[in-house]
Amino acid sequence: MEIIAVNDITPASSAPPSRGATPEATVAAFVSRAEVDPAVVGLVLSGSQAHDGMTTGHSDYDVHVITQDQGHSAVRELDGFRSEHLDIVVMPLADFLIRGLPGDPQGWQRYAYVHARVLLDRLDGTIAEILDRKRRLGLEEAWNAANGYLDAYVNQTFRSLKSHRDGRAAMSHLDAAESVPFALEVLFALHQRVRPYNKYLRWELERYPLSGPQWEVDHLMNTLLRIIADGDPDTQRSLFTDIEEAARQAGHDQLLDSWGSDLNLLRRQT
Repeated sequence: MEIIAVNDITPASSAPPSRGATPEATVAAFVSRAEVDPAVVGLVLSGSQAHDGMTTGHSDYDVHVITQDQGHSAVRELDGFRSEHLDIVVMPLADFLIRGLPGDPQGWQRYAYVHARVLLDRLDGTIAEILDRKRRLGLEEAWNAANGYLDAYVNQTFRSLKSHRDGRAAMSHLDAAESVPFALEVLFALHQRVRPYNKYLRWELERYPLSGPQWEVDHLMNTLLRIIADGDPDTQRSLFTDIEEAARQAGHDQLLDSWGSDLNLLRRQT
């Protein structure tokens, strides 16, 4: 990102960042301010500005500020600052090290780092290395995630199709809609990928496709939207059958087999 030179920055101040004429000017002023704060060891750009083609006239800049674990930082008090141009998250290095990783209570933030860009790294590449660790799931991490979400996905789909069989259409629809997030978690984990936020799902699938024609972007999106729209049983069964095949290829037979004959209700009818 091109940084615009801005004069009259007061780095020692904890006052809110001044608003520039443009979002670029505002973030440039803040970056200049953070760069001269001795406690700041890294700056990371996230959000739509880190996703080519996703910005709009309403897009702000999401900047994550990494500080030393000890010592005073003038910008530390700006954690959580939001304006129409700038959204600031401040965290010590120890928190950044684990943010979004397994065991972190804020693990849901993981995707924020998948395409994030380093604006400042005072630790000779350490910030970039930590960021790279967050971009993809490790082999064991991916297997565990896929296995856990697979069980949840099977459970939710089974509940939906059982309610449909028993004439409870509304309840079936609700369960079908709730199965979609679990399905996405499984699909991305099977590819050692972090599930994107919904805002970036099509963007992710178009630029970094999942392997296999059954996951082609338009086909997959239409399938998910149909399930959310009305819980169509045949669409649910088609998706489940494809996910079951992929999951078994990845070694999740034991989990699937634990469901026994109940899986017959979930499979594509031939």
